[in-house]
Amino acid sequence: MLVTKQQLKPDFYFVPYKFGCFSFQANADLATMTKYNQVKADGNYWIKTDNEKYLLSLKEKDRQAIRYIKLQFGSKNADELIKYTYVKFPYFAVNSTIAKERLSHEEYQKVLEARPKSNKTVLYTIGYEGVSLEEYLNKLIINDIKVLCDVRKNSVSMKYGFSKSQLQKACEGVGVKYVHIPELGIDSDKRQELNTQTDYDKLFSLYRSDTLLKTRVLQEELLVLLKENERIALTCFEANICQCHRKHLADAIVKLPGFEYELRHI
Repeated sequence: MLVTKQQLKPDFYFVPYKFGCFSFQANADLATMTKYNQVKADGNYWIKTDNEKYLLSLKEKDRQAIRYIKLQFGSKNADELIKYTYVKFPYFAVNSTIAKERLSHEEYQKVLEARPKSNKTVLYTIGYEGVSLEEYLNKLIINDIKVLCDVRKNSVSMKYGFSKSQLQKACEGVGVKYVHIPELGIDSDKRQELNTQTDYDKLFSLYRSDTLLKTRVLQEELLVLLKENERIALTCFEANICQCHRKHLADAIVKLPGFEYELRHI
């Protein structure tokens, strides 16, 4: 994480996890590198096992960033590095299970203050197109979302981190409950020929007249979930809200009796 803070466009993004800042993508890459015998795990460390000099293949700015971090922090042990990152970047310690024991009272108070929180009830929608899993999770955390409602018909994704089991595990790791409601999605075979906004509009007209009419009970359950948890988010793929059915689902929930809250698309 310290290296990426030196980059204008980070190679990896991080989330506040159980032991501080964590990158799901970097962890997955390490698993792949292990498979190809490039590294191996040794306790809490990773050891390079091949003879390739990867540093030479990096851009000069990245090499400089690595050298700077090594110069600044190369002599610190794991405990010292943990404390430094918690104090310097308290947001990344908000989900840590060890922060309280590693920090002074004043330092830990800053971690508590860094936790995003709101007492306003809001219904959110969010798409994951064009963002990493970590960027997506940080949006949930920053907006203090308590429950993520996956409204895809099919929760399998070619994009890393967004298939059901991966997304559920990642959400729970950062304190967000995950639920999948496939009945509120659209069959994939109906989404094959979507080339213009007119194509999307025709699809969503059918969605409103068919699926939404048949699933009012589920919509009412989502409203109850919102009232109980105060901040929930409906999620699907598309970044453009006008090309995603979650907009129309959210609009239907807004029109239910008892909805007196705010709707936000993020």
